[in-house]
Amino acid sequence: MSEEFIVTTLEYVPGYRVKKILGVVSGSVVKARNIGRDIVAALRNIAGGEIVEYTELLASSRDEALKRMIEKARIMGANAVVGVRLATSNIMSGAAEVLAYGTAVVLEKEV
Repeated sequence: MSEEFIVTTLEYVPGYRVKKILGVVSGSVVKARNIGRDIVAALRNIAGGEIVEYTELLASSRDEALKRMIEKARIMGANAVVGVRLATSNIMSGAAEVLAYGTAVVLEKEV
């Protein structure tokens, strides 16, 4: 059974101490809108309210960026990523990047 992998926005994890800092780790994904989603979004924009199609697109992008960051940290030998942050940016019209980054570390339980 594999050990739990900890991901946190905190700089520390209560009950653990940082045994080793492995370095900055990141994961990103660039996704583009599609015409079908844009048509539905335009109709929702007229009526007002949440544009669920874009909310779902951004949520899946965020999850994929975090997954990629964690995979890179595991490859480095980490069992945690601390100080996690998320950022977004427009790459071009209709396409955006979601970036997840933090510090890959090896944690051990305090005694």
